[in-house]
Amino acid sequence: MIQDLCIIMITAGITSLIFKLLGQPVVLGYIVAGMFVGPHMLGESWVGNSGNVETWGEIGVLFLLFSLGLEFSFKKLLKVGSTALIGAGTIVVGMMTAGMLTAHLLGWDSMNALFLGGMLCMSSTTIVFKAIEEAGLQSHRFAGVCFGILIVEDLFAVVLMVLLTSIAVKNEFEGQELMWQVGKLALYISMWFILGITIIPTFLKKFKKHLNNETLTIFSIGLCLGMVLLAVQAGFSSALGAFIMGSVLAETIEAERIEHLVQPVKNIFGAIFFVSVGMMIDPHLLLQYWLPISVITVVVITGQIFFGSLGTLLSGQPLRVALQTGFSLVQIGEFAFIIANLGQSLHVTDANLYPIVVAVSVITTFLTPYIMRLAYPTLAFFENHLSESARKVLDSYAERRHSTSNRSPHLHTPVRIRRIIRFILLNISMAPGINQLLRLFRGNLYARERLAESKRGLEREVEKRLLTMAINIAEVEVPPSSAFAGRALKDLNIRHSTGANIVRIIRGGININIPGGNHRLYPGDRIIIAGTETDLSLFQKMLDTSIATSDDNVPSPSNSIVLDNYTITPASPLCGKSIRDTRIREQGECVIIGVATPSNTFVTNPDPNIILRPDDVIIVAGEQQKIEAFFG
Repeated sequence: MIQDLCIIMITAGITSLIFKLLGQPVVLGYIVAGMFVGPHMLGESWVGNSGNVETWGEIGVLFLLFSLGLEFSFKKLLKVGSTALIGAGTIVVGMMTAGMLTAHLLGWDSMNALFLGGMLCMSSTTIVFKAIEEAGLQSHRFAGVCFGILIVEDLFAVVLMVLLTSIAVKNEFEGQELMWQVGKLALYISMWFILGITIIPTFLKKFKKHLNNETLTIFSIGLCLGMVLLAVQAGFSSALGAFIMGSVLAETIEAERIEHLVQPVKNIFGAIFFVSVGMMIDPHLLLQYWLPISVITVVVITGQIFFGSLGTLLSGQPLRVALQTGFSLVQIGEFAFIIANLGQSLHVTDANLYPIVVAVSVITTFLTPYIMRLAYPTLAFFENHLSESARKVLDSYAERRHSTSNRSPHLHTPVRIRRIIRFILLNISMAPGINQLLRLFRGNLYARERLAESKRGLEREVEKRLLTMAINIAEVEVPPSSAFAGRALKDLNIRHSTGANIVRIIRGGININIPGGNHRLYPGDRIIIAGTETDLSLFQKMLDTSIATSDDNVPSPSNSIVLDNYTITPASPLCGKSIRDTRIREQGECVIIGVATPSNTFVTNPDPNIILRPDDVIIVAGEQQKIEAFFG
């Protein structure tokens, strides 16, 4: 086992480094690594036990979906509710029809055609999430639309498996069984979401001072795996369980911290998953079934682009978002393997269907990052060739959909669902003791928003205008090796060079909103950038260049400048002293660059006469060893 893991990680590391140097997505490097260590490429597998790799890969899918839940909670899903439902519905109907027609053209029977249609109608949440993450596009508008559509597709997959099983076993459609499964799924998600939001944030708040990084990591992963077991026992997919727990934890005030702690684990097992995908590639199989593989691959790519873009357009999104969404969903994913296995286990599909679907999945996965890049030239082509009347039709339809959803609550999913929930809770609250639990649930559900609201400085009107315009908001971190570190914003001249604007600096958990030109950036700062997609791309290039040009001047770890934050306790020797009297500059050779008070006021470059009081949080800049020596 250790030897297999060693071979996988070293091979994946080398190939991903090569792909990084070539400017290619790392996920492709993992797939190539799998091809090399697998049994098909070189005639002999470098991995002794492929079963272990499959198990690790399944764990990788769980952590990827868990991270997706942390990034994209149910509340965010509700915000794109109508878009996700219309987009996913269009894709499912269109791709199932296209898959069944393709199967009949290839001479396959009706049952194989039905199962193929089911396999082609769902894209891979894992692949899309990884591709968007690597491209740094998580905060773009289309990313939220994609994730919403993918989650709806995954939920539909559960229902589809029930439908296919019913048809395959009894050769008839049982509507009653289907409705029962849909109701069971809705009840399961609602029950655990309500229980999770009521219990988990309360627990985290109560034991917050005891939850160091190690304990919080173990606790979060334990909750994720526990929900996975519960989902499997209830008859649902393990991926759904991981996503549900991620979505529950996304509503806690510890969400960002958990996401940061789990990321290394996700990266390790995620890499193994993509290596396991590469190990399934058999060149001989590609040659034997080259015709159906080629035809189905073309159908998947062209069909997903067309139906994905069409469904997003029909939901009222602009052409730019529709094309970006369609070009991101050009693959079939993990549920295709599950459905293929289902057909094999029920003995209703041909044996060659599974390897064909695996090959199509690998090819489309490999092509996904490249096809995503074609969205921009395609958009430019349409903008250059669309007539003025066609533009007006698209713009007026999008405006009409937007205004209708705002004017008519029954068409606006979040409002409708909130009213239903309000009605249910009102009736439940009549029961003794339930009122207290409901208050706890509501308080926990919106705790993160209230905390963010207390620290926000951007006016609501400004945010609304940003959302209605073609302006995106992205979040990046200043690396220690960047030439940005230590420099004032006015010297960097970011707005003039890229067109992007820094609207917030997050430092040690403290927000500095609308920073001025004299504000400096420090290593580890997270900065919120607003601008068009072009502006954000130019800024990312500028940041990457700052790292490349400063590599030769990177200080050694022993004397590099870092940021840290400390809470002043009543027992602290600094408590009750002014910053000058702490002599932190003279004795610790570091400096206090910010002070946050319990009332959520934050002072940058504080006056030396400011008195440090209990529960104040100070942001300290200096060499790590000297900071630790001063604070003991």
